[in-house]
This record gives sequence, C-alpha cells and structure tokens, in this order.
Amino acid sequence: MTKKQKKMLTRLAVSAVFLIVGVVTEGIHPIDWICFAVSYLAAGYDIPLKAAKTIRGGQVFDENFLMTVATVGAVLVGAYEEAVAVMLFYQVGEFFNDYAVNKSRKSISDLMDINPEFANVIRDGKEEQVDPDEVQIGETVVIRPGERVPLDGVVVKGTSSLDTKALTGESMPAEIGEGENIVSGSINLNGLLEVRVTKCYDDSTVAKILELVENASSRKAKAENFITRFARVYTPVVVFLALALALLPPVLAGQSWSVWVYRACSFLVVSCPCALVISVPLSFFGGLGAASKQGILMKGSNYLEAMGNLDTVVFDKTGTLTTGKFAVTDVVPAGVDRNELLTLAAYGECHSTHPIAQSVLEAYRETVGDPEGNRLDQSRIVSVEEIAGHGVHAVLEAEASGRNQDAPAEPFDLYIGNEKLMNRQGIAFQSVVDAAGTTLYVARNQEYIGAVVISDTVRDDVPAALAGLRSEGVSTLVMLTGDRESVGQAVGRKLGLDRVYGGLLPADKVAKVEALLAEKPEGRTLAFVGDGINDAPVLSRADVGIAMGGIGSDAAVEAADVVIMTDEPSRIVDGIRIARKTVGIVRQNILFAIGVKILILLLVALGAAGMWMAVFGDVGVSVLAILNAIRALRYRGEGRG
Repeated sequence: MTKKQKKMLTRLAVSAVFLIVGVVTEGIHPIDWICFAVSYLAAGYDIPLKAAKTIRGGQVFDENFLMTVATVGAVLVGAYEEAVAVMLFYQVGEFFNDYAVNKSRKSISDLMDINPEFANVIRDGKEEQVDPDEVQIGETVVIRPGERVPLDGVVVKGTSSLDTKALTGESMPAEIGEGENIVSGSINLNGLLEVRVTKCYDDSTVAKILELVENASSRKAKAENFITRFARVYTPVVVFLALALALLPPVLAGQSWSVWVYRACSFLVVSCPCALVISVPLSFFGGLGAASKQGILMKGSNYLEAMGNLDTVVFDKTGTLTTGKFAVTDVVPAGVDRNELLTLAAYGECHSTHPIAQSVLEAYRETVGDPEGNRLDQSRIVSVEEIAGHGVHAVLEAEASGRNQDAPAEPFDLYIGNEKLMNRQGIAFQSVVDAAGTTLYVARNQEYIGAVVISDTVRDDVPAALAGLRSEGVSTLVMLTGDRESVGQAVGRKLGLDRVYGGLLPADKVAKVEALLAEKPEGRTLAFVGDGINDAPVLSRADVGIAMGGIGSDAAVEAADVVIMTDEPSRIVDGIRIARKTVGIVRQNILFAIGVKILILLLVALGAAGMWMAVFGDVGVSVLAILNAIRALRYRGEGRG
C-alpha cells in the first residue's frame, strides 16, 4: 500500500468514527453538528478545493463539482447525516479506484524495471561502471551473475542462463553461450559473460520496449473515446436537470423547497459518471498489463480492441511460420537404405559451406555418424567439383568394408544436385513432387539412388497457433511469401491454410493485404504477422501489424502495432483472448453503470429513493465496476504456468 493510500485510509477511518458518533448523538446540539463537520472535512475537505481549481481551469462540470454541490445542498436542507455519508462513501469509491489503478499499473511498472542502471565496460584494459547510454557500439561489457543485461550484443566469452520473464513472459531460463546474441533487459543468472555491444542504448531492445509501454496509454480505444465524449455531454445535462428538479416544482406548483432541493441533491449524487470514467480506461489498462505478462506488447488500447475483432490473419512465411533455418525434412531412398543415401550425400557436400550442404551434414551426424561427424572417411574423396546452378560431382573410392583389403579400390562418380544435373548426365530419376523445399537428387555412376529434401522447418507451436485462431473465430488464414509458389503451396497444404500467395515482392504483399482488407466483413479486422525488414510496409498497412519481436528486425518492430516478444505465433491467440475478455468487461461496465444510474435517477426524481439510494447508485456502482475492471488483469494462457 502506498503512502498516499495509507493517508487516505486514515482519513476514512477518522471520518467513519465521527459519523457514527454524530449519528449516536443526533439531536444533542452542538455535539452532533461538530461530529458531522469533522467527519465531512476528514473525508472530503479536498473535494471543494479540487472543484474550485477545475472551475478556474475552465472545466466546471466534473465529479468534484457534482459532489460539492450535492453535499452542500444536503446540508442546507438539514440532511447532515446524508451529506456526510455521501462524501465518505464517495471517497471510499475513490480509494478503491486508486488501489485498482495501482494494482493494474504494477504489471506495467514491473516491466519498466527492466531498465538497466549501469554497464560494466572494459576500456584501456580496465573495467569501468558507466550509464548504458554512454557505451558505444563495438565496446565490450562485463555482466556478472545477478546483473541485468544493459545493452544488446554478442557473447564473446562465457556461458550462462538468462531470466527473460520480464521481456517475454517465459518462466524457463534461456541458455546462452559464445557467439550467441543477447538482448538487454534480461537478467544474468549464473556465469560471467563478456558481451560485444551491437546496438547503442537508444536502439536497444529494452529502450524500444519502454518506449512502447510509455506511449501505449496515448492511443485510446473507441470505447474510451466514446466515454470521454459521453461524459462531456452527460454531466452538464444532469446538472441542468437537477437544477430544474429543484426549482420547477416549488415555483410552478408551490411545493416544498426542502423536499425538491433534497431530491435534486440526490439526483446529482447518483448522476456522477465515475463508474464509467474510471472503470473503462482501467479495464483497458488491465488488459494491456495482462498482455505484457504474456510477452505481448501492444502500442495502445485501440489495438487491444482491434485484436478482439480479428477475422483474417495474414502470415509471412520465412521467420514467422517457419524458423528460417534449413533442415532435412525427408529422405527418399531408391535401391539403397536410408543411412547409405544420407552417408553418400554427406560425402558429396562435406566441403561446402552452403546452408543446404550444412543441413545434409547435420542430418547425417544426427542419424548415422557421431555428433562431430568423424565417421566420414575423408581419404575416400578423390575429387569434388561444383557445377554452378546444378550441384556437385564427386569421385569417391569404394568403401573398403565387406571386401578383400588387398583388392584395388574402385572409384565411382557421385552426383548430387537438382533435376537439371540429372538431365545433364542422362540419369533416369524419380521426381519428388509436392516437396516443400529444395530437393537434392543423388546418383552413383549412372544409377539414381534417391533424393534428400531440405526445407525451412515449421515452428513447433505453429499448428497449435493456427488451431487456436480457428477456435477463436478467425475465419481466414493466409500466407504471403517471397519464396517460390510451389514451396509456399506445399507449406500451406501442410498447415491447412485457406490461401497461399508465393513469389511476392514487398509491394506485392501490400497489394494482397489491401485486397484482403476490401474482402473482410464490416466491423472485423485484419492482422498481418511478420518479422523481416521487408515486412515493415505491410505491417503498417494492416488493421493490426504484429511483429515477431525477439528475432524481428528493428524496422518490423517499429512499424508494428503489437510485438510478440517470444517469437511464438501461439501468443497471438492469447492476445485475442485477452482482448475479448477486456472488451467484454468494458461492455459489462458500460451497460451496468448506465442501466443502474438511469433506474435510480428516475426513482430519485419520483421521490421513491433518497440520498442513501443515491449513494449506492454512485459509489456502489463505481466500486462494483472497478472490481470488475480488475478482472482484466487476470489471464493465464492455456498450458502455461
């Protein structure tokens, strides 16, 4: 509890005690009057002062003005007990609001704690502690166990585990070693690390996250803008209605002034729009906090609201649905066993540094050889020739195993490459259809012995993410890729996507998204999910641009409206659920607050309800709406701890 909250709690306790004493001693003058006066001032001495301040600032009709007029009016007609109770319970409602705001803000402030306070930089062979923004690109910083990573960089020495929960929402530590990238804001748990800085502080991950969080509240949702406009019109209207209620019956019908002034004061109490003005922004604030806990950073509550209305989700392929790393995804032997085919392919590719060749060697090491690949007998390789645009021609000595050791070796030709290489050599081969990647055909002499398919592998959680989007009512799932149409279609079929468009340049992706925007149902939204620098234009064009922020480029994160810090597409489903829960709470609060207030306003105007009912109509509704709004903070992703 904050110092301010403790002070308010003391004031409320003093006010409550004197109110009780005043009620008990009612009729014993002047003791009861003194008790009511002390109770009123203890609870709400600052309310008239705030009202005067806002009036001087040109804003007359706010809740402070309404409370001041209502309670002073009640005193003037002799309703001392009700006047004090209204002020006390109004402040109780404000206390609950302050507590709720601080509770929801805590998730944001926890995130703000990722800001590093210092960096240990090595200069002239000595370690020096400086502010992170003083460190230059290329300098080396030392990070000890328990310290926060101050800047983005590459580990040049040491291994450790990193706590990235504040950044990604992931509770499991991330293991890191030499040559790996490290992001600012995470906490070094054990080993000593030396890191070469690759980004200055202003461009670092932690600086960009803090900027997103700080600017999020400036972008309001439609519901928030509606409440702001509603309050500007609503408050003056009810003030004039209360004035008419106090004046017209006594003037026109000669009825009692005290009765109608009392009703007018009650009318003002219940008409205060606190429940709406407080609970709606608080709900969105809670939703943003809940999303940040899941590693989902949203740049404003307008994007949170838009996430709840998603109908179409468009994905980039490489780096978003797939890992962007080549791997052997299929081995199709013909006349030999799988291991022999992989072994011969590894011999042919062992001298190449191309990613495709490295993926063949990795598959060989995992399934045939040991982790270092030492079972490849390099002495068997007589010669290797790379044929540009076709593949590799190698000459290998026959394997000695299984034959007479004294017999002369019989070299053979090994061809590994694409269809053009097979056709060039006149080798009859069996084409692999529907391969979602690159196919390497392998032949020994003039005999075709099989094919190895190398593909960009699908991210582990993509199938669950797509299933989750379907379950949340997303009707259209689309993939756009600059890769070949055939590769895109194969991936699309594997994942069960509705539409796939391949061979696209960045401008083509924008055109496709614009066409999809024109097709989507009225009132629904379209999201584009990407990670690369070439995705920045289309991220900006979509209703909601979602960047995979952990490995995403700076340009993609800058252009996006939502950043997924974990690089897990399944977090989009969490974002939708948080958004829909938040918007649902907002709608509940709007309907509940307006409905109850209208009902009690009518009862007060008709004399069927008094000041105590008015107190419930204002404070009670506000407290209930605020407690409901706090629920937006509570969200736990399915299957997450």
